[in-house]
Amino acid sequence: MPIRTNRGRTAVYRRLWGWPLRSPRHLMGTLVFLAILVTALGILLPKVVGKPQAKAAAPPGTTTSAHATPPGVAAPVPTSNLPTRLSAPLVTPTSAAPNNDAIRVAKEWAAAWVNHPAGITSEQWLANLKPFTTEEYLPVMSSVDPANIPATKVTGEPQVGTSYTSSVQLTIPTDGPKLSITVVNTNAGWRVADYDQAS
Repeated sequence: MPIRTNRGRTAVYRRLWGWPLRSPRHLMGTLVFLAILVTALGILLPKVVGKPQAKAAAPPGTTTSAHATPPGVAAPVPTSNLPTRLSAPLVTPTSAAPNNDAIRVAKEWAAAWVNHPAGITSEQWLANLKPFTTEEYLPVMSSVDPANIPATKVTGEPQVGTSYTSSVQLTIPTDGPKLSITVVNTNAGWRVADYDQAS
């Protein structure tokens, strides 16, 4: 067995490796130094080595084969020149003379709206409105309690506000608030799609 001395290369190595273990302070200092060294290498090495050059982009409208894409990298999405929904121009409604069917439906709807004798249920009241109301708006109307409607009769003729080929807005006077009604042209004919009470 060799005799250990304080001389020679092995003694120097023994002192270097043994220094961190001499005290907790030496160990913490060594760990902090190694952490700083690893962080510095992580920052400096990519800058020194350089990043790989990006491949030239393919011209628009061309696709690359699936086997040319490296594993673990998503294949590029091919571009298309198809128009999107937002690229189409918005169509402005066309003004038109008030449609007689739209006015008739609004009058009949208003007559059904004010018809709520004592004891009528919400289902019965809605059944009277259903032939003149859009299917989308009927569930909204189900939240109205007919007992809370302040009007009992229509007191005048409809007054047309704005009129387009696909919708008409009218105001109908009652013995309570005026009804502001929007009638739209649907596949089933003209139907009430919205209303509001105006004083």
